[in-house]
Order: sequence, then structure tokens, then C-alpha cells
Amino acid sequence: MAAPVGAGSASPNPSPDGWSDPSVAATGAPAEVHQAEPVAAVAPVSGPRDAALAVRSEVGKVVIGQEGVVSGLIAALLVGGHVLLEGVPGVAKTLAAKALASAMDLEFRRVQFTPDLMPSDVMGQNIFQSGQGTFEFRKGPVFTNFLLADEINRTPPKTQAALLEAMEERQVTIEGHAMALPRPFIVIATQNPIEYEGTYPLPEAQLDRFLFKLTVGYPSAEQELDIVAAHDAGLNTHDLASSGLQAVANGDDLMAGRAEIEAQRVDPRVQQYIVNLVRATRDIPSFSLGVSPRGATMLLRAAKAWAWLSGRGFVTPDEVKAIAKPALRHRCQLRPELALEGATVDGVLDSVLAAVPVPR
Repeated sequence: MAAPVGAGSASPNPSPDGWSDPSVAATGAPAEVHQAEPVAAVAPVSGPRDAALAVRSEVGKVVIGQEGVVSGLIAALLVGGHVLLEGVPGVAKTLAAKALASAMDLEFRRVQFTPDLMPSDVMGQNIFQSGQGTFEFRKGPVFTNFLLADEINRTPPKTQAALLEAMEERQVTIEGHAMALPRPFIVIATQNPIEYEGTYPLPEAQLDRFLFKLTVGYPSAEQELDIVAAHDAGLNTHDLASSGLQAVANGDDLMAGRAEIEAQRVDPRVQQYIVNLVRATRDIPSFSLGVSPRGATMLLRAAKAWAWLSGRGFVTPDEVKAIAKPALRHRCQLRPELALEGATVDGVLDSVLAAVPVPR
């Protein structure tokens, strides 16, 4: 059923049930979602959206103060997108990915990207079996549901590029033979924003493959106190099962949610709003590179997921605005002279969002 384009709240987080906006969480602002109390048993869920809510609550048992990031990860997973997490060490980037995989009963692999990491270390390689006189393919860690590419900017471009086919095509080609990756498949890559010596910035072609770039900030003072108290009470982030984390959803729930999201249709006026936003990033003088058409389609997918998670059966401009910065910030390049003056990509995107007329 068609709905008024301007329906809903004008706030950056229009969700009626408190889904945290990742662009708000990225600023370090206090999150809006309260932590779920530990429970002895997991209540059954009645649908894919209930499963997504249960996953968020379950992850909140061990990941405190990063609700917006967790919500962004769930949204990306629902539409088959990849996520780049940027934050200083110790703000639960790895823990969030690992906890999300555990709460969904999906396989998780972590690869520490280093300067000497080779593509075969990630993809796999053919090993000669002397006894049989044949080669046998040994799968690399990319054959999983959740691949955590830790500190991806510390490995050379050759190894970074090896992920391109896996991220875009969900397959790996070894010596001309294509092998499909497990479904679902998501790459969660991390990078440290404060250490650039010995790093290799991701090329634009690979950055454009990520649905979101989420900036993982420090928790608020109250949330940090909750973290310390939880560890004092026995929280062990290296053993999630002992901390009470349980699988509350599975791949079937995920695929059912993905089907509902894909079935949503977006009002042509909202589609035009997305196009206007994207084209504005190409025209504004502050950017040397704006958002590609692929970025426009990814913003559309992200907005549909955000609306679905918020309990809406339709997409409004509020969802587009709420998800715009996480979906677009890594696709834009700021002019060097403006960066020297202290300007930021997020600041320019704010001006774009303010300048482009919102359909009503």
C-alpha cells in the first residue's frame, strides 16, 4: 500500500522501537537502545523481524555502548552488504562481529591482515598430494559466513584485491575454476584511523563494494561504567557462551527477512530523492569524487532495510537521511586543501542533506 512520502518522524532515527542510527552512534553520542537483561532461556521468535530484534538484544549482552554499529551490521547482513568498521583499538569492533555471528549460529573466521599476507592465505590454494599424485584444493578462511578482515589496510593491494571477487560475486576463482562461497556471506573489515605508517589505503574500487562505513566511537561515561561493571561481574569476551550469549536466529530467518525487504517497493519520489542526493555529491565543489550509481543503489537497499527494521512497510525520506552518511561517506573524496583546513566528508554530506529538497 502506498504511503505518504513524508510520513514518519523527522528525527534522524525515526524507528518506533528504538533502532539506533549508525550515523548518530558514529559521533559518540549516547545510544538510544537500552541493554537487554540477561535471561536464562531465549524466548521463541515469531517472524524474521522478531528474530532481528532478538539478535540485537542478544549481542547487547556482550557489546555495550555500540548499539548503532550493531544495528548497522544487522541491516547490512539483511541485504547482503559488506561493512567497513573504523575505530581506535579496544572499542569492540572484533567483538561485535564475532557476537553477531554467534547470535545467528553462523560460521565466523578472522584473518589478521599483515604486510606479508598472500592472496592464497585468504582464498585457499591447491596442495600437491604426493601419495595420489594429484592436487587438492584447500579452502581458505574466505569460505565462511562472516569473514572479519582485521586491519585490512595493513596488507598490500594485491591481497586486498583478492577480496574483490568474493565481495561482489560471492565466489572465488582458482586456476580458472569458480567456487561459490557459503550463503550468507559478509565481509566485515576493520581499520585503525590513527596509525597510517606502513598501511595501504583501500582503493576506491574496493571501498565502493562496502555497503557501510561505520565509525566506531568511544562509549559514553555511563556506558563505559557498564562495561567495567560487566567485566567485574565475570564477562569474558573470549568465551561468549560462558557470558550467556546464545544463538537466537539462523540463516533461514535471515533469508526470510531478506525476501521481505526485497519485496518492498519505494515510491518514485523517494527514488528521485536518492538520485538527487547522489548527484549533489558529484556537483558540490568540496568533493573531488562523488557517489557512483552503485552507491545510489546501495543507499536504496540500505534505506529499505532500515525501514523494515523500524517496523515500516514503506520507505520515507527519513530512512534515507538516517542511513545516508554511513552509506555514502566512504564513496566521496574531500579536496586536499579542504582537508587541511579541517573540513570532513561527514560535514560536507550534512550540507548536502540540508540543501537537497525533501519530497513531501
